[in-house]
Amino acid sequence: MPGPSPFPAVRARLAADRADTLARVASLRRDFDGIVAANALVAVDDEHDPEGGTTAFERAHVASLIAQAREHLDELDRALERLEAGRYGCCEGCGGTIPPERLEIRPAATTCVPCADSHTTDNL
Repeated sequence: MPGPSPFPAVRARLAADRADTLARVASLRRDFDGIVAANALVAVDDEHDPEGGTTAFERAHVASLIAQAREHLDELDRALERLEAGRYGCCEGCGGTIPPERLEIRPAATTCVPCADSHTTDNL
């Protein structure tokens, strides 16, 4: 007799990860807005001001973190869609099953390890 469906637990885990990521995006947006606001108070010439390069780096770094978090949100949304469609845990590369251990570490994973490794080496 099969055990209980793992999907409610998976859905809860994906939803929790999504909520954490949304909170991270909000926090990063506040950081970004703070950097921009602090720079608006002073006339910053990034080329000649010794602090300008640091400020530009901080702004770019936070913007990059926001982009990564938004990408992760997209991945989580696609994972939730696959879950609803009954395709969660199926490798998009070979059609096989993605091992539960991989999904535990990367709940939004779309490929099994061999397909992920193959994709990585194909792009080298």
